[in-house]
Amino acid sequence: MEFTLHHKILLSAFVIAAIMGAVANKTSFCTMGAISDWINIGDKGRLRAWLLAIAIALGGVLLLEAFGQINLSSATFPPYRTTNFAWLRYLLGGLMFGAGMTLASGCGNKTLVRIGGGNLKSLLVLAIASVMAYLMLWSSFYNTVFDHWLSPLTINLGSIGAKSQTLDAILTGITGISGLHFILGGSITLGLLVYIFISADFRASHDNLLGGTVIGLAIVAGWYLTGGPLGAEWKEWAGMTDAPPVRVQTQSFTFISAMGDGLRYLMSPSDFGLIDFGIAALTGVIAGSFLYSVLTRQFCIEWFASAGDFVSHAIGAALMGIGGVLAMGCTIGQGITGVSTLALGSLLALAAIIAGAAVTMKLQYWRIMGAS
Repeated sequence: MEFTLHHKILLSAFVIAAIMGAVANKTSFCTMGAISDWINIGDKGRLRAWLLAIAIALGGVLLLEAFGQINLSSATFPPYRTTNFAWLRYLLGGLMFGAGMTLASGCGNKTLVRIGGGNLKSLLVLAIASVMAYLMLWSSFYNTVFDHWLSPLTINLGSIGAKSQTLDAILTGITGISGLHFILGGSITLGLLVYIFISADFRASHDNLLGGTVIGLAIVAGWYLTGGPLGAEWKEWAGMTDAPPVRVQTQSFTFISAMGDGLRYLMSPSDFGLIDFGIAALTGVIAGSFLYSVLTRQFCIEWFASAGDFVSHAIGAALMGIGGVLAMGCTIGQGITGVSTLALGSLLALAAIIAGAAVTMKLQYWRIMGAS
């Protein structure tokens, strides 16, 4: 089989994701864990690592845009900067995903990392989340259950003069003041970095520094890979081939849609055109985590402790699959990749994910205390 430009993109995505998986395993980079540490014990170390990933991703995107290397205002997957602000979709999906990842012991990325480490509970989570994501993406399920009442509530930001849903575009539409993109984005990046590094404990935590830095750089690399010069050649190649592969678009790392796409491919395994950037990334994270676990002799098979543990993970997985597609991304896909575009929807989805996780954690705590 000929090694095409498409294969080069997929292999690059796999390698970058493998590095993400290995580093996330080593450093315990986990967005659900970050929220749990913060809510339950007041430890903000992993939260700052998450914010560091956001700051690096946002700063990297700003630099790439400033030097004309990428253009995220055109079509991306997901459509982060669309003028159609589906506020209730972001809100509901984020709440569902936040609750789901808490019940399932980890977000999409952490689920893949756990699988690489031998956690069979996370393998079940992946299976169920993949089925629900597939139904949302590739069947009539979304249109039947959600679209007829969510779509009418979508706000067209073009009506206020905004050219996209980035924070600066909305401010420009409201005030008429232009040229705010790099000022606003740079200010947010600088503010995050000051908050992150003001903590001496964080500065001394090599794992948190490594985790946040590598994850943030991986998001930037994904944007450059698919939206830079090589990405432009990739799109041109796909437009000229007789059977173009799916999802040849500017994108970076997000994992819930990749789960649905992965199941779609497994249903037609001979159709290699269904293997996309997301599937390459998903398998890459698992492979990187597995390699790290084996090399450090930390690979360990883990199964459910009880029937209740099984049910909790199954429900959480279903909520993750549905909520992740509704919110157009997970804690990585919206919480870092989406936020790096300065999209209002990504910020709303991120806030909803945190709220959903925090409330679910508190309910779990009260249930445990009540039972005791």
